[in-house]
Amino acid sequence: MAPGVEELQFPQLEIPLIINSISPILPASPIPACNGDSLYLSNLDDMIGARVFTPTMYFYRSNGKMDVIKVLKEALASVLVPYYPFSGRLRETKDGKLEVYFGPNQGVLLVEARSEMTIVNLGDLTVPNPAWTNLVYSFPNEEQYKVIDMPLLIAQVTQFSCGGFSLGLRICHCLCDGVGAMQFLSAWATTARLSTLTANPKPCWDREILMPRDPALIQFPHIEFKRIDDGSSLTRSLWVVKPVQKCYRVSREYQAHLKSLVGNFSCTTFDAMAAHVWRSWVKALDVRPLDYELRLTFSVNGRSRLINPPLKQGFYGNAVCVACATSTVSGLVNGPLSDTTCLVREARLSISEAYLRSTIDYIQVKRPTRLEFGGKLTITQWTRFSMYESADFGWGRPIYAGPIDLTPTPQVCVFLPQGGDDDSDGTMLVKSKTFTKNKNSTYSSTKEKRIY
Repeated sequence: MAPGVEELQFPQLEIPLIINSISPILPASPIPACNGDSLYLSNLDDMIGARVFTPTMYFYRSNGKMDVIKVLKEALASVLVPYYPFSGRLRETKDGKLEVYFGPNQGVLLVEARSEMTIVNLGDLTVPNPAWTNLVYSFPNEEQYKVIDMPLLIAQVTQFSCGGFSLGLRICHCLCDGVGAMQFLSAWATTARLSTLTANPKPCWDREILMPRDPALIQFPHIEFKRIDDGSSLTRSLWVVKPVQKCYRVSREYQAHLKSLVGNFSCTTFDAMAAHVWRSWVKALDVRPLDYELRLTFSVNGRSRLINPPLKQGFYGNAVCVACATSTVSGLVNGPLSDTTCLVREARLSISEAYLRSTIDYIQVKRPTRLEFGGKLTITQWTRFSMYESADFGWGRPIYAGPIDLTPTPQVCVFLPQGGDDDSDGTMLVKSKTFTKNKNSTYSSTKEKRIY
C-alpha cells in the first residue's frame, strides 16, 4: 500500500430494527398544482441512468431531548410547498418518456424505526458499509430500478437505544442531480434548524429550457451511450470472479503527489485521481486483449456551460452530462499516468453547451432503454457536494453523510469527502470493488492485483 493510502475496514454486522410507522407527508399548505396536472421532465431527467433512486445515509449522535421525528416531519411538510414536485409521482407518456403528475393523497414517505443497538455497536461510521441497507426503506418485493408510481422521496429515521439516530434517504434521480439534491436537503435542514420555511436559493423547475431541438441535431458520436459487445476479459472477470467492495482513505499529500507526476498543472486533482484509479483498476483486472478499447465515464456539471439561455441559480433538476474518455488496455497499463490524465482532462473539457444540447437530442432520437457497461468504468465524484454542511437539522453535522454501497454494478467507483470531525484537509475516500484470492490475501496491481 502506497504511503498516504489506507485501506479502511467496515464491520460485518446485522442491524435488527422494528418499523414503528410509515406515514405520507403532504405539503403543509396549498401548492401550484392540482389533481391531474403534470410537469415536464427534460431528457437529462428521464435518461436511463437517472431512472434510479439514490440512497444516502446520515448518522447523528444523541441530541438530548429534541423530538427528532416531529422536527423532521414539520420541516419536510413546509419545504414540500416550494419543492412541491417531490410530492408527485412519475408516469410514462408517449414513446416511454416520463413526466411528474399529481393525484390525491400522494406526498412523500417518512418511516419511523428503532433499533436496540447503539451507535457505538455500528463500528466505524466514517466508512460506507453495505450492512446499513435496512436503514434505508425499500418496499417489500420492490422491483429494481422501479421509479414509476413510487414516492419520489422516501425517508427512514432509525432511533438507536443510545439516543443516536440515522436518516436514510432515497431520492429519485429524475427529480434532481447531486447539486439539486443538496439544495433540497439544505432547505429541509435549514427549515428544521430555524423553525421557519427557508429555501434559499428559491427553487426553480424550468425543465423546458432543456427541451430537445426540432429537428434534433446530434453533433457528436456519444460513445458514452453506445452498446459495446465486450470482446475482452473484463466482463467475465467482474461477474464470474465476484469482486468485493473496498474503501481507501487517500490523503491530500498523496493526491498532490499524483498530480505532480502528471506535470501538467492545467489538470485537476480529479483528472489525476480518476486516471490513476482507471489504470489501477484495469491492471487489477488483467484485461485482455491489450488492443481492446475501454471507456471511463463520469458526470460533469453543465450549469456553468449553459449560456443560451442560462439556468437560474435555484434550478435543481438534472444538469449533468456524461463525459467519456477512451483508451486501449495497452495505453492504460503500459503508458504513463500523464497520458491517461490528459485523456480524462480532454473528456471533461469536451462537455460544452453544444455537447449537452446534442446529448438531449440524442436521447430524444435514440432513447436508450438499458444501462450499458461494456468495457466501462464509471467514477462518481461526491467530493464536490456539501453533504455535511447541508445536513445540519439543528443537532449538528452528521458523523457520516454519503452513500451506502456500490451495488448492483461492480463497475462504479465513488470519490467521497472525508467526513466526521475533520473534513477540511482535502482527504478523500475512494470506494471501489477489487478482488480477493482467499480470505487472507488481496490482489496487488503489480505482483498480484490491487486497486492501489
